[in-house]
Parts: sequence; structure tokens; C-alpha cells
Amino acid sequence: MGRELLFLIDGFGFDALATYADAMPTMSRMFNHGIIQTSFPSTTATSLATLTTGQLPGAHGMLGYTVQVPRSGGRLLNALKWDERVDPENWQPVETLFQRATAAGINVTHVAAKRYENSGFTRAVFRGAQYKGANVVTDLISETKSALQKSPSFVYLYVNDLDTAGHSDGVGSDKWIAALTMIDQMVSQLMKEVPKGTRIWVTSDHGMVNVDEKIIIGQDNPLLQGVSIVGGEPRARHIYLDSDSPTARTEAASLWQEYLKDKALILTREQAITSNLFGSEVSADAFDRMGEIIAIARGGVVLLDAERAEKEGAMVGHHGSDSEVESQVGLLTTTLS
Repeated sequence: MGRELLFLIDGFGFDALATYADAMPTMSRMFNHGIIQTSFPSTTATSLATLTTGQLPGAHGMLGYTVQVPRSGGRLLNALKWDERVDPENWQPVETLFQRATAAGINVTHVAAKRYENSGFTRAVFRGAQYKGANVVTDLISETKSALQKSPSFVYLYVNDLDTAGHSDGVGSDKWIAALTMIDQMVSQLMKEVPKGTRIWVTSDHGMVNVDEKIIIGQDNPLLQGVSIVGGEPRARHIYLDSDSPTARTEAASLWQEYLKDKALILTREQAITSNLFGSEVSADAFDRMGEIIAIARGGVVLLDAERAEKEGAMVGHHGSDSEVESQVGLLTTTLS
């Protein structure tokens, strides 16, 4: 009977496989299935919801890192930190693959840091799995090993050390290389410890780019004109306007596009929907949560929210846009004989 382990390394873009092969000898030897394109935006909350539901963002409704809660008076929901006033199962109503697997008699286990166990995000996109919290590598490995004793079993294992290092110090920094090396050693250890016959899959939610130009929205520029709330994140912005009308959206979009030129692609909500930015299906909930205009950063540009500019601007590595580096991840596999 089958034993499957899906190891998700947050922030591990496809481009890193070739560029940093020396830092990851174990993963470099695994079978490489090639490029997987993530959904938009290339951010953890959206990508993991897409992974665990098998649906695109327009259907599952997790449209970004922060989006406005409809009819809340302008409150933003941070998908990773959540908000106890929002019911995770109403917000993300699609049945998860974990729920389907459990119903089919498969033992499904989610191994990740203890702090995520009862979070709204976990309840929204990972429901159906038995959660095993572990904070250090040896415990993550032992929980994974123990969960794979049963058969049939599926384990989803998650680490965010690479993403954290990329945000703080940048892709390719010493801290980032150290995190990648540590994760590669973790894969090597898993191969030694988990039961024979286990098939190991390694993938990610997004890649990352290092910033080279910071634009603060509304500082020495007209970008806050008619804007009520700035959502999303620095590489993929949901912009909510004072006025919800096609004219207001068109005017705001042309103002932004004219000012930013080739530094960003600006779409009205209508354009985002007709171009299938969030997939071909857009639920009424997703429509309600979507920014009136969407700003997709290009090159190494970040669009910083004036209120959070210091915190956002302190980060070296960013993701969220649709560039190849941010939106392409790999899929590596090996079966332990």
C-alpha cells in the first residue's frame, strides 16, 4: 500500500535548482519533473490553497496575502495571521484534498511548526489532516517518520526557513544558502529514516526576487488618489477605491499605469476577470474580495504601503508577481527502495 510524503519548501523557486545546485546535493539528485506554474499571486496563502483544493483562486477565494473583508468597513484580512471574526470554512468553502483523502481511508498528516496548528489559515486550507506540530528539524523528521508507519498514508511536511531568509537577507545571501543547505540535509535524513517504499515529493509555493526599486504608494506620487485601502503585498497589490464604479476603476488604472509605466501592469477588476488572472471561475465571494484595481510589479520593483513602508521596505526578497522567477516552482521526486 502507498506511502506518500509531500515536502513543501516555502520560497523555493524553480530557478534555484540550477543556480544553487552546489548547496543542495541531495535534491539535485532527485528526479526533476520540470516547471510547475503557480497561481496568481505567487504567494503562500494563495498557492497553498490552490495546492490543497486543486482549484484556482477565483474558486477558493484566497486571493492574496491581504484582502479586504467585504462589508467590514475596510478591514483587511491577513490570510496567514487571520482574524477571529472571519470563519475559515465560510471564507474558503472548497473541500480540501486532505478531506477527500481521509474520507477515502487514507491516513493524512500535516507536519509543521506548532504555532500554525489552530490558525485560521490552517483551518481554511488544510482541514482534514491530523496536525502534528514540531519546531525543530529532528522533531519534524520523527513526526513524519511516525506518520508514515501507517499505510496507506499521506504526509504534508512544511518548512519556511528559506522564505524567511529570503525576505530578511535576500535570495543567494549567506543566510539563504545556509537555510537551503539545512533543508537539503533534512531531505537526506528523511531518505534514511522514513519507511522503504515511501515516495517523496519536493515542491514549493513560489520563488523570490531581490528588490532593486522601492516606490511608496502616495509618497511623491499621485497613486493614493481615490484610494481607500491598499491590500495585497508589495509585488501584487489589491487596490480598493473610494468609489465602486467602472469609471472610477478605469480612471484609477490609467493614473497608475501612466505613472508607473513599465514598472507594473495595472488591471481593473473587469480586466483581471476577463484575462482569467485568478482562473476561469470567479465566485461571488472572490469577486467581492478582489481589489478594484490590481497592480502587478515588474522587474525588481516593490509597491510599498505608506503605513507599512518601513516593515515592507526592510525586506530584501519579495514575491507575489507573475514573473517566471516568482511563479515557477519545481517538482522533485524519488521512491525509497
